[in-house]
Amino acid sequence: MNTIAPEQNLSKGVSLGIFTVLIGSCVAAVGKQLTLDVDISAIVLFQYLICFLFTLPWLFKHGTTGLKTQYPWQHLIRGISGCACFYTYYVALKYIPLVDASLLRNTAPLVVPIVILAWLRIGIPKSRWTPLIVGFIGIMVILRPGQQGASIWHLVGLCSGVGLAISMVLTRSLAQKEPESRILFYYFFISLLFVVPFFVINYQPIPPSALPSLIAIGVAMYFTFVLYTRAYRYVKASVLAPTSYFAVVFAGILDWIFWQHLPDLMTMAGIGLVVSGGLLVLWLGDKN
Repeated sequence: MNTIAPEQNLSKGVSLGIFTVLIGSCVAAVGKQLTLDVDISAIVLFQYLICFLFTLPWLFKHGTTGLKTQYPWQHLIRGISGCACFYTYYVALKYIPLVDASLLRNTAPLVVPIVILAWLRIGIPKSRWTPLIVGFIGIMVILRPGQQGASIWHLVGLCSGVGLAISMVLTRSLAQKEPESRILFYYFFISLLFVVPFFVINYQPIPPSALPSLIAIGVAMYFTFVLYTRAYRYVKASVLAPTSYFAVVFAGILDWIFWQHLPDLMTMAGIGLVVSGGLLVLWLGDKN
């Protein structure tokens, strides 16, 4: 078995995690605007098509021997769950504010321990549950479903968080056993195959004015996936996952810049709880 020895480095892993969240938040803002002009399946298709094209030089260089893997099911499940995460995320973005969609997608850190327990049979230290609960409370404070009325689209956004959690755990697992280029190739290829039927069924002409944004999303997401996969070589999924909480801050700033949506005091308090929970998990991860 070809096992890649992990290099534990908290600062590298966390820095890469936060940077990928920043890029992803910018992509989400562009994607939210694009949903007004193109079908969601087209956004996801372009994202994975361009990412897949970036992997072709590696495939030409290594040929079919580079595709040999002992973990086909892990690649398959990671590809489907990752694509489902983005698809449901863009659907939610079309109907709810950027901050809400980002928060629901980033419930993934709360789901990661359950996925780890179910998939890998590895328990999570009790010390990490408290900050995760703090983050969950922060999410509830911001969304306030009892006051504003959580819609079906909030549930769709929550599904994106479940898909992301599964992808996070499998990325970490594969990163310890497979080369980075092989992981990315299978992810993009499987996700592309998964979204094609949705694109065909929901086909709508794509306005030429939308093409630059679609291409930009694809290019940006490729580099996000590269950094995301690399980050999991340095830290555990349960430690890296909470860095995604920083999407709350980035989404709030972008919501303000592009849609003049200013968070109220309750929202700010919730954001504080979410980020505090994420930072506390990172601090505890360095000590465990």
